[in-house]
Amino acid sequence: MAERPIFVPSPDTPELVKEIFCQLDWNPGFAPIQKEKNIAALHASAAKRGFSPLLEVSTKSDSPLGQHLSAFNLKVRAWEFGEIPMECAFQGSKVFERGGPYTDLYIAADSKDARRDIRLQESGKLIGFKFESVSFPIEPKTAFYDWLYINAIFPGWKQFAALKEYAGFTDIEFNPYRSINCQARSCALFVALISKDVLKTAIASPDAFVEVLSHSAYRPHLAEPSGQESQLAQKR
Repeated sequence: MAERPIFVPSPDTPELVKEIFCQLDWNPGFAPIQKEKNIAALHASAAKRGFSPLLEVSTKSDSPLGQHLSAFNLKVRAWEFGEIPMECAFQGSKVFERGGPYTDLYIAADSKDARRDIRLQESGKLIGFKFESVSFPIEPKTAFYDWLYINAIFPGWKQFAALKEYAGFTDIEFNPYRSINCQARSCALFVALISKDVLKTAIASPDAFVEVLSHSAYRPHLAEPSGQESQLAQKR
């Protein structure tokens, strides 16, 4: 048995996005069929609690829209480098106590290689982000990731009216016991900001975006593994 979150847009509450943990029988393994089983199990568990339909936002989604919205398929525009993979922008913009940002990751690596760059593990504590000469704080914790994600999908936001038809969003690759940033949460935030009619205000500048988040109760829920879930987290 495992627990995974679903992310529900909640524009009328201070949180903007509700994170609801649902239990499911976890199918271990890296084969695509195992991922599909886990997605189905998570969505079925959420449906029993009244949250349906859900959209899986990842490369493992059975929906073309969910695949398109995966951070691994999105690109952001940088004035010096042109369009670059969002994940490369995120990893290459990290600033540590002893180094960074490593902007060569913008163009010198694909998304998976960027995440594995050894400098990201050997440069000390993460102290912030810097993208195109703009510094981002590490509080709220997901602000920079959310900023990149929403900027990546904003140009086509009118095409995503279908997102409002979903009760929430999931990312089966996201392990809340090991990570903080999640593309499904960012997608839910995007929908919440549209529904609240503050998306254009928030997206106007990095400062405006951080300001909107800072005046809300939007925060990631940091999970602490215990029992069987702890064992599962260690195996992955």
